[in-house]
Amino acid sequence: MTDSTTGSTTGSATARTGFTRRALLGTAGAGLVVGAGAGVAGAVALERPAAGGGPGGGPALGAARVPFFGEHQAGILEPQQARVQLAAFDLADGAGRDGLRGLLRRWSRTAARLTAGEPAEEFENQIALDAGPCSLTLTFGFGAALFDKAGLADHRPAALEPLPAFPGDALDPARGDGDLFVQIGADDALVAVHALRVLQRQAAGTASLRWQCGGFARTPGATPHPMTGRNLMGQIDGSNNPKPADDGFAAKVFAAAGGDQPAWAAGGSYLVFRRIRMLLDHWEALPVERQERVIGRRKSDGAPLGTPAGAGEHAAVDLSAQDGDGALAIPSDAHIRVAAPASNGGAAMLRRGFSYHDGLLADGSPDAGLLFLAFQADPRKGFTPVQRKLSRGDGLSRFLRHEASGLYVVPPGAPQGGYVGQQLLDA
Repeated sequence: MTDSTTGSTTGSATARTGFTRRALLGTAGAGLVVGAGAGVAGAVALERPAAGGGPGGGPALGAARVPFFGEHQAGILEPQQARVQLAAFDLADGAGRDGLRGLLRRWSRTAARLTAGEPAEEFENQIALDAGPCSLTLTFGFGAALFDKAGLADHRPAALEPLPAFPGDALDPARGDGDLFVQIGADDALVAVHALRVLQRQAAGTASLRWQCGGFARTPGATPHPMTGRNLMGQIDGSNNPKPADDGFAAKVFAAAGGDQPAWAAGGSYLVFRRIRMLLDHWEALPVERQERVIGRRKSDGAPLGTPAGAGEHAAVDLSAQDGDGALAIPSDAHIRVAAPASNGGAAMLRRGFSYHDGLLADGSPDAGLLFLAFQADPRKGFTPVQRKLSRGDGLSRFLRHEASGLYVVPPGAPQGGYVGQQLLDA
């Protein structure tokens, strides 16, 4: 959870991802930033204005905009927002291809308006009437079953094959999967909830809500300078995610036509969703030193174990480093060792997770943890091999329960004036 894996493929991310254009079209006066920010895996994107901005001090936080149209869907490369709403819908019987096309056109028109800070054309409920766009993004994905229901089975990507069962999984089917997935991020909770409610009402008769959950991350401006966020275990989370400046970044995150990837999905991605409950009562009973050995990083600053004081979270991980007794500084079952690229054939994911806390379970333990979201070019080469390794040898797995799961193909971005999924449905 604290470390992702990176590969060593080559190529220019800047020329292939399209994030530069989207960033330039964003909030006026905002600059570009490079580096890990609040768990976004170091995406190069807009630096949102700090909270409390306004006249004389730059734009207010609520004024930040992320364009809907572009080469890739928004909500992948952009900085992680403070709030997220995740939901999945099931296509109604008989809706078919035409019904799906009509729904995606309505949703895309709505997304374009809401992300620009404009009211919805239909089912506007004034929930977010006083707020700006607040960096709102809407990201849509298609589940495997959708292709059969819409008469598009011949166009289903091979990479959308079901994820295998992993040791320790305790999945609730009612809280995962689904035909249509949407990730709604915003820096204001009302803005995110408003967008979900409008989409849900627009879907009536064509698709029904299957499941929904909300999450949160650190609010922009809460720290004196941009920092990688922490999860509910108190651990800095997202230090070793791939960065757009890395060689081959686009090849790790975005699908390319060729092989068994369909042409319509080129420029899109694949999203793995996992609802991961953290066994916080057990975790918090451990002394900090033991927690650090489970992860392989210092809790105070995120630096890998075996590095000197002040090294920081981005210090190189030395898996051969030893402590004063000659033992491995990073234990053999530490999370960052098991998740290291060398342990997983260079498998790569761009993670964008959010925390959740939904009260207490019947036994009094917290129903809290991580809404894991990982974008990748092919889950068969990204999430699956990494999770297989983690589920069998990661010391952290003793403190986690995977309780819901979903896999979706995320189509490329909508062309100006078009709609998400157009490359598939208008072919």
